[in-house]
Amino acid sequence: MKKKDIAVVGYGETKVTLRGGRSSYDLAGDVLEQILNQTGIDKKEIDGLAIAETMSETGNPFWGVYMCEMLGLEPDWMQLNGLGGGSGIGGIARAASAIRDGMCKTVLVMASDAQSSGRPPEQGAQRPEFMYPVGVRGPVGAFGLLSQRYKHQYGLNDKALAKLAVTQRNHALMNPNACDKLQVPLTEDDYLKSKYVSEPIRVLDSVMVCDGANGVLVTSTENAKRLGLKMAHPIGYGEKTNFRGADRLADITVSGFSVAGPRALKQAQMTAKDIRMIMPYDDFLIALIITLEDIGFCEKGKGAQFVLDTDMSYKGTLPLNTSGGQISAGQPGLAGGGLNLVEGVRQMFGEAGERQVSDPRNCMVTGIGVIPYGRNWGVSNVMILEQP
Repeated sequence: MKKKDIAVVGYGETKVTLRGGRSSYDLAGDVLEQILNQTGIDKKEIDGLAIAETMSETGNPFWGVYMCEMLGLEPDWMQLNGLGGGSGIGGIARAASAIRDGMCKTVLVMASDAQSSGRPPEQGAQRPEFMYPVGVRGPVGAFGLLSQRYKHQYGLNDKALAKLAVTQRNHALMNPNACDKLQVPLTEDDYLKSKYVSEPIRVLDSVMVCDGANGVLVTSTENAKRLGLKMAHPIGYGEKTNFRGADRLADITVSGFSVAGPRALKQAQMTAKDIRMIMPYDDFLIALIITLEDIGFCEKGKGAQFVLDTDMSYKGTLPLNTSGGQISAGQPGLAGGGLNLVEGVRQMFGEAGERQVSDPRNCMVTGIGVIPYGRNWGVSNVMILEQP
């Protein structure tokens, strides 16, 4: 039997802003306040914290401890997650284990980042030696190379990418928390005419770096029932880091989702056809196509056709990133993955307003973390949430 002993019982999210000027601590405080008001629990009941690493606070080795101080928390268990955009759902998975082991009872899974207001950090690793000298300065260049390889192997239908861009922008127009600068209608022609920034990556393929915070509250189902709270149960999870990292001839168009996706579906006793809605990590539109393929929604190389054949609007058969995703709501640094997670929970609670999905019985959320040189992205994780 799939486990339903753990529940997500609350969520909070700030508005995504461009150079908002507020600190990550300040933004996190807003999220905690929202969660306390929504659930009605006493802050003293939160005895666990799973917090994501950030871009704005990367140089702070005591980031998690300082956050406890700023929020007035005294956790018995704390986890600092360095999974990038996968830290949100990764935090839920780790919180579930901690709750089951009796290390804590109620965990705040938090992500907060003020990347656009601070100085960009230096990630080091292979970048100075292999990437910077040839002009690959970051994700845009790396995804450009990945997209070129995918295009060479399978072809890349620009109309599918345009459809994804417009679908997510239409969702963002109904999301009051989306970045104001992105609250502009978009047509497929607008996408196709947008300039290349790392061919075949266009400016409208990629995220806008912003500030923001989000979080969810996780506890046991027993405790959630005692408190009379709404619930969404994590019933399937898969994670893979450094997928085929030791293979010098790895096919870079294949991601860790080819492992993490089937694992999560098996644990949830589902197939891809059973998924009602999906909130995939979307720093670049090509990532959505590869994600859909590798998890098993369609055959490899057929992702673009799947997109063209599927209604992914909030009224459709497979609603996708109904908040607009990071592409059209803005990417709040390394809190970006939490943006899609919170939207999934919001939909399952029936609180998405005019973009509410009908019958939100389950939701798949994915995370991506970092893209190294000459490889696919370094972290792939997948979580499936289901209503009681």
